[in-house]
Amino acid sequence: MADIKLIARRVEAMKHRAYERDTQMANVLAVRQGKMVEIFPDMFPEGMSHAMVANFIDVAARDLAEVLAPLPSINCSTTNVTSDRARAYADKRSMIANNYVYHSRLQTQMYPGSDQYFSYGFLPIHVEADWDNSLPRIRVEDPTGVYYERDRFGRLVAYAKRYNKTLIELVNEFPEFDRALLGQYGYDQNLNQEIEVIRYMDKESIILYVPSRKDLILSYAKNPMGRMTVVVAERPSIDGKPRGQFDDVIFVQLARARFANLAMEAAEKSIQAPLVVPDDVLDMPMGPDAIIRTNQPNGVGRVRLDIPAATFQEQSALQSELRLGARYPEGRTGNIDASVITGQGVQALLGAFDSQIKAGQTVLAEVLEDVVKLCFEMDEVLFNKEKNVRGIAQGTPYELKYMPGKDIKGDTSVEVRYGLMAGLDPSRALIFSLQALGADLVSKDFIRRELPWSVNVTMEEQRIEIEKMRENLTASITASAQAIPAMVAQGQDPTKLIQNIADVIERRRKGESIESAALAVFKVETPAQPPQTEMAPPGTQGPVEQAPPSPAAPGQPSGGAPQQQGAPADLATMLAGLG
Repeated sequence: MADIKLIARRVEAMKHRAYERDTQMANVLAVRQGKMVEIFPDMFPEGMSHAMVANFIDVAARDLAEVLAPLPSINCSTTNVTSDRARAYADKRSMIANNYVYHSRLQTQMYPGSDQYFSYGFLPIHVEADWDNSLPRIRVEDPTGVYYERDRFGRLVAYAKRYNKTLIELVNEFPEFDRALLGQYGYDQNLNQEIEVIRYMDKESIILYVPSRKDLILSYAKNPMGRMTVVVAERPSIDGKPRGQFDDVIFVQLARARFANLAMEAAEKSIQAPLVVPDDVLDMPMGPDAIIRTNQPNGVGRVRLDIPAATFQEQSALQSELRLGARYPEGRTGNIDASVITGQGVQALLGAFDSQIKAGQTVLAEVLEDVVKLCFEMDEVLFNKEKNVRGIAQGTPYELKYMPGKDIKGDTSVEVRYGLMAGLDPSRALIFSLQALGADLVSKDFIRRELPWSVNVTMEEQRIEIEKMRENLTASITASAQAIPAMVAQGQDPTKLIQNIADVIERRRKGESIESAALAVFKVETPAQPPQTEMAPPGTQGPVEQAPPSPAAPGQPSGGAPQQQGAPADLATMLAGLG
């Protein structure tokens, strides 16, 4: 068992190094929650609980998260693209990988996860064992209170997460440790007080302990994987320390809120300014419709409090600084002062926004690739038994039966891609793909894999081929109906053809597919074989009398030998010959 004292000192060292980061994360969270007054109480009037400006940081963060949250395509490829068996094996592993994502409801988790990635600068993703369903489960964790260490190669070597639990919650969850948790006061104390609980993980062990109770270990387990089962996505920074998107702009937001308060205060004082009257006014009536009698009416009025024009200019400057610091273009809010005909101005405004999304997709694609590899490995190590799962792979429902040891066999390779056109809007993505196909730069398979939406490439290719063949079959049957007038003009009987087409229509009305109806109606009749003459036993056979040649049938050469019939014609040849 690991030494809890060494682990506790290691966690405390990680917390000490991340002290500034924790403070900054708390400030960003408070601003996002609209609690700016609690952070900077001296900057706001007494009695004010919320700032009187829009929460720009929250709006920008939510917009960025909603664009980054959609999941990429997850496919397992093979090196032998010409082998049907290898492609089927890769497609099966792709469905297994997508089942991990579907079982974990990862798409729903990525919306708050993407928000936290931009707000805090990093995002931890766990791969945990779901023993009830015998499957790995992916869990996106809140970065608040997370501490971790990496080696010189960037690999995670230690991970800790801080939780705040009430005393009564811990006693209910771990009743075997009630005396150690409650201490000398027992139940005669505030049971709703919060206690810090640490969950520590490395490649050897997973420990849950309480630092304030002499590092009391609540739970201990040996790491069954023998490696870290958590991956951390970090936003790129200059010093290697996680920094959120809005760490530097919360003070600009504060100044903007402060100026809004001053403007409101100036307006209030202008309305409630003292009243000035001439010396001949003896009585001062107050209230609406009050009449003041004086010989100098021009001298009646309120004291003027002029607001400098630079105040409003400074508010506009702060708004620009806020957008610049958050890298949030004005075009995202609909305020576009550019050409809407060519779109060049709009593209210039949205360039910074698109580059952030593209950078986030690059980071998350690598992290999700490691996460899926972990799922493959955990499924094979911990849950190596036959499973029957259902899910949705790239928009298509499926049912799959597999054995991890047989269908994975240590091959955890996977390709996670947001697509070449993920940063483009749908119109430009479609134009780009059509131009690339027209110039023979790429294949259709490549374009399908790079589309900015989920699609099962192999299944979609099969569907397209089936649709084309069905259209050709329908066109052939339609063309055969057009041959009926020509048959009547030549004196042929079209009754059989009319009956076949009517049967196809009736079968389609009952729900049969066009290929099944055509195969059932247009049957190829096998020609009857002529009876063969029995041969006499050897030695008893007498002279064979040759029959006189039969008269030649009309249309046959003399000699009476019937012509050999060829193989039965296929459906396409029969329908083509009808015209």
